[in-house]
Amino acid sequence: MGDPRLAALAQRYFDFHLADNPTSASFYGIPGYDDKLPDPSREGDRVRLAHHAEIRAGLDGIDADALAGQDRITYSMLARLVADQTATINAALAEVGLSNTITGPVSTMLSSLPRLSLNSGQRSRDYLVRLGALGEYFDAVLERYRQAAEEGRNQTKRGVRAVIEQIDDYLGTELEKDPLVSPTPSGVDVEEWKAAAAELVSQRVRPALARWREALETEFLPDSRLDDYVGVCYTPGGSDGYAAVSRTFTTTDHTPEEIHRIGLEEVERLRGEFAEIGARVLGTSDVAEIVGRLREDLTLRYETSDQILADVTEALRRAEAALPKAFLDYDIAPCTIEVIPEAAAKGATLAYYTVPAADGSRPGTHWVNTYEPATRARFEYEALAFHESVPGHHLQFALGQTLDGLPQFRRFAYVTAFGEGWGLYTERLCDEIGLYSGDLQRLGMVSFDAWRACRLVVDTGMHLYGWSRDRAVAFMRENTALSEVNIANEIDRYIAWPGQALAYMIGRRHIGALRERAREALGDAFDLRHFHDRILSNGSIPLETMTGVVEDWIAEAA
Repeated sequence: MGDPRLAALAQRYFDFHLADNPTSASFYGIPGYDDKLPDPSREGDRVRLAHHAEIRAGLDGIDADALAGQDRITYSMLARLVADQTATINAALAEVGLSNTITGPVSTMLSSLPRLSLNSGQRSRDYLVRLGALGEYFDAVLERYRQAAEEGRNQTKRGVRAVIEQIDDYLGTELEKDPLVSPTPSGVDVEEWKAAAAELVSQRVRPALARWREALETEFLPDSRLDDYVGVCYTPGGSDGYAAVSRTFTTTDHTPEEIHRIGLEEVERLRGEFAEIGARVLGTSDVAEIVGRLREDLTLRYETSDQILADVTEALRRAEAALPKAFLDYDIAPCTIEVIPEAAAKGATLAYYTVPAADGSRPGTHWVNTYEPATRARFEYEALAFHESVPGHHLQFALGQTLDGLPQFRRFAYVTAFGEGWGLYTERLCDEIGLYSGDLQRLGMVSFDAWRACRLVVDTGMHLYGWSRDRAVAFMRENTALSEVNIANEIDRYIAWPGQALAYMIGRRHIGALRERAREALGDAFDLRHFHDRILSNGSIPLETMTGVVEDWIAEAA
């Protein structure tokens, strides 16, 4: 029997989380929030900080040393999450992160709201209520940007121009093709619902974004930061804020300086792998030539979007069939593959994943960017599929939702270093169990590894050391086979979302180190399937918590 005070506090934390992030609640499939939007204002942040302070005070009243089992994990997670989220709110780096990437509020709303489940009349009606409030939401975000500008915290010029272009593209879309009008509702008259949605978009959403467009061009563009000054270190409070978010995203005490050094070491190691596999596939061990051919050889590009979808689907089916080699048998939600909506695809990354709804109304989804297929390399999409679907994010999150014995916040938690570290770890795991279709695709795996290693270098380079955007792009070009368009999109994402990109390789290295530690300690008793089960069966957890979980497993199995 767990500590009832901790159980109540954990539920209180989750209730706060849902209230502060109602669109997340809708994605989880939790009813009662489908008509609400988050409050993006500074006052909203003060409310969130008060929520975290209440949870912290509750934790202070519990003797952590007296806890056992899952309660120890719950306590340490709550303490870490509250501390990290408090620091991130105080850093307020989103105020200077105007962007057309996945992190931008326009991209987020245009791509996420149409994906929400409308499988009942109530949800369909609630969607219209939420849609009616979207214009005010955009107005509140714009006001927040204005407040930051008054403090000398300016946007990047590239980000401002990109959002202007994005808004122009959106406002130029025919109303009946607007992504916010595109969902098909249930339990209501479809024609009436569509007409109501179109009127709300026409009368509220589009005018709000027209106000954005005018303000961006007349108020923000003149004082925006040039490409030589894209790092948050060039904004007041930016350096301290970056140190805070780097701790949040890695759940480690690594300093940004340490992370930069780790990245340089990883990049150098991976150049050796490029040379080894490249010699077999391309007949050369010269890394510059290998990277150049992978990037520039047009025969390695896709011709159609359907080809991309076919390759991703085949990789997913192969991985699903091979799961027993490395995992126990789990009864989880299915995974589907969908194309990123065109309105959000231009500035989006290669892919991302969204979790299944807790009520079963929506499967897990691997969203694939098929925009301009001729710019996308064939060798990249197998590693991508493994990372985003199975055995990567989908297995991880869908399994997490089946963990009924855990507090709700742990079942739905997303700790970036754990989640993205796991996704990157599985790219290599799939090589171990023979899932890549050839050495060319394995070169894609190495390039993806190098991509994540480069993130450690360029993210810290820009935000800590003040690198220019051009310098960051050049470093990625020299050390990965990513296409020019993907490099540009990635760098712009790091500019807009400081620190997040650090989580992948730091998390991957941590999981790999724990696996080797367990293998050495247990010898013949080591079982890879049970190691993975122990890593995944506690939900998404901070890296230091993961270390304790594995240490306990070693002690039990020894």
